[in-house]
Formats: sequence, structure tokens, C-alpha cells
Amino acid sequence: MSKTTDESKDIFTECKKNTEKFFNEIDKSSPVYHQIATDVQKSYLEAWKNVINSSITLEQEYADKAGLNVSMPEETMKEIQNMLERATNAYQSQNKFVFDSTETSKKVFDVFSENTKIFSALNKNMMELMASSMKKYT
Repeated sequence: MSKTTDESKDIFTECKKNTEKFFNEIDKSSPVYHQIATDVQKSYLEAWKNVINSSITLEQEYADKAGLNVSMPEETMKEIQNMLERATNAYQSQNKFVFDSTETSKKVFDVFSENTKIFSALNKNMMELMASSMKKYT
């Protein structure tokens, strides 16, 4: 007889085996998805950085060739610096929010997992109690 015919063919064994196989595949692919997302984000940021720097360079060359006065008042320079600081603070706040949300989600999943184990143990105890009660009457 082959090994497969010797193995148990009950539905629970098959479900457990297939579930384990499914989640193993997910575990293997998660680092790949993480790397892809990181690479896409880097490419996106690099592309925007290039667009902005190219635009600045082009406008600077045009101003130089046209002989335009590009000096600006101190108040304008301060306002530009304030805008950059606010944008940086918003980005940092966004990162903190994402980090905090991720940490909270992890805790929620941990609690959910623990509650599932407790609920399963409770159901098992109830099933055993019911089974032992039924045995008394059979």
C-alpha cells in the first residue's frame, strides 16, 4: 500500500494539513511583499525628488538666462521654511499614527488569538461534559 492510503483521510486531518500548507505559503511570501512595497515606495519618492529638483534646475536656468532678479524678502524665505517645517511635522505625525495603529492592531490580534484559545478550551470542556452526561444515559 502507498503511504497516502495509509494516512488518515478524515476531514479534520485534511483541513488541518491544508490550512497549515496555506499559512506556510503566506509566511514565505510575506517578506517578498514587504520588499516589493518598500522598493515601490523608494522608487516613488525618488521619482518625485527628481521631478522637483529638475523643475527647480530648469527654472533656475531660465531665470539666469533671462536675467531675472530671483532675490526674495526675508519674510518670504521664513514662510517657505515654516511651510517645510509644517510639512515635515505632518509627515512625522503620520508616521507616528501609522506606527501606533500598527502596534494597536498587533495587540488586538494577540488578544483575539488568546480569546480564541480560551473559547475553544471552554467549548471543549462543555462538549466533554455533555458527552459524559450522555454516556450515563446510554
